[in-house]
Amino acid sequence: MSKFGFLELAHKILQEENKPLSVEEMWQLAIQKGYDTLLGSNGKTPERTLGARIYVDMQSNVDSVFSKASTRPTRFSLKNIKITENNSPPLIFMNSSKSVSKNDFLEKDLHPLLSYFASIHLKVYTKTIRHHTSDKKEFGEWVHPDIVGCYFPLEDWQADVFELSTVVGNTSLRFYSFELKRELNLSNLRESFFQTVSNSSWANESYLVAAHVSTNEDFRDELRRLSTSFGIGVIALDIQEPDASEIIYPALRKDNLDWDMLNKLSGMNNDFKGFLKRIKNDVQSKEIRKEWYDKVLPIDDIISLFSKDI
Repeated sequence: MSKFGFLELAHKILQEENKPLSVEEMWQLAIQKGYDTLLGSNGKTPERTLGARIYVDMQSNVDSVFSKASTRPTRFSLKNIKITENNSPPLIFMNSSKSVSKNDFLEKDLHPLLSYFASIHLKVYTKTIRHHTSDKKEFGEWVHPDIVGCYFPLEDWQADVFELSTVVGNTSLRFYSFELKRELNLSNLRESFFQTVSNSSWANESYLVAAHVSTNEDFRDELRRLSTSFGIGVIALDIQEPDASEIIYPALRKDNLDWDMLNKLSGMNNDFKGFLKRIKNDVQSKEIRKEWYDKVLPIDDIISLFSKDI
């Protein structure tokens, strides 16, 4: 049997078992069947990688064959498999001794989760911008985003194509701006949204990000209207299952950067200035120095940040 990737592995296991499975169950079956030896990966947490690949495929591929069959625990199925009483997952009651409420964490605690999501699902390298290092006279809170990021085509393009793009002045770098909130609801929507607008005019894509996004119908209608009108995307982070985080509304991608604002931010904040310098150096050297960006923690470490004894 020839080697295959994570998605092929998931498809094969789900097809053979003909029932919804969690990624942990899929991986245990892969070991039992000897399929793990045919997987072209030496990662330390293959079951987590398996879950991330399925989520990315579901979110970005309109023709994805996967679907979510249940939550807590999350189980996946194939779209062409009809779930019946015979193959439906058993009811499992989760241990409630470890949980987190929406007020048990700070905004800064969400940074590792957003960096993980941006890395895995957007292929973006992030950098946290520390507001306290900025020139306070310049109204930094309404100028600086919480996290900035960059997508490098270095990892997706052939070397000669990238070199040609550099020569003609078009590297297809994409700059991202992220404004983080613990919660979004009707009471803070307008302030949070227009703070994001103010902080993100310089970027190609801009997002308002929160761990708790209200499902109130009036709120969602207004959020959708604002997102469409101003091109600001919205990301809902899932603190219990990071790979289940999703882009509720995509950002409108702008082709041109606001160079005046880039210059202003660079002069106000050393973190932002260092971010721009790092990108320039990485493009010139054709090597991404990952250690200079926000560290992407393993998913288990991220989950543990939000698991507290009550």
